[in-house]
Amino acid sequence: MSKQIQTKRKKFNLSQEDLSKKLFVSRQTISNWENGKSYPDVQNLLLLSNIFNVSLDELVKGDIEIMKKEVINAEMDKYTKIMIVFIVLAMLSIGPSLLYLSGYWSFLPPFLLWLIGMCASVKVEKLKKNANIKTYKEILAFTKNQDLDAVKKEQNKYKDFATVSLIVILFVILAALLALISIYFFQG
Repeated sequence: MSKQIQTKRKKFNLSQEDLSKKLFVSRQTISNWENGKSYPDVQNLLLLSNIFNVSLDELVKGDIEIMKKEVINAEMDKYTKIMIVFIVLAMLSIGPSLLYLSGYWSFLPPFLLWLIGMCASVKVEKLKKNANIKTYKEILAFTKNQDLDAVKKEQNKYKDFATVSLIVILFVILAALLALISIYFFQG
């Protein structure tokens, strides 16, 4: 709500002092609202909606949309990091597993790490689908709260970069695992 209040206040060319006088609160209170340190009570929300000539729903809902995007961004960042970390760990664990474990058990640790990374990648893909995001540029625009429609129009002539990249990465990892398996069995 802090951004909504600040944006609307500036749109109406009101200083924090001007707005505080209209609401009969201190300038510090307005500053706290705009910095997210506190929130207006119901009475002040009603007064704000009248001053800014917007519905209460519109005043509050704008903040809900921003919070929803931030939650999705945070989830996408979290699962992307998990995916990258576990796939890198899977690749790094192949050598030690072959040295210290024997038989089929030597492929279990890398496979489990890789599986966790793939589960995280599936979660990222679901988040992208729910947010209707298909390309890397759209992901960047989404995380920066930019207009997705403009980016989508620009990207119409290009292939789905995110999906192609994921397929290439999976193919490379699979090829590396198959190469290691064949080396292991032909040497043993």
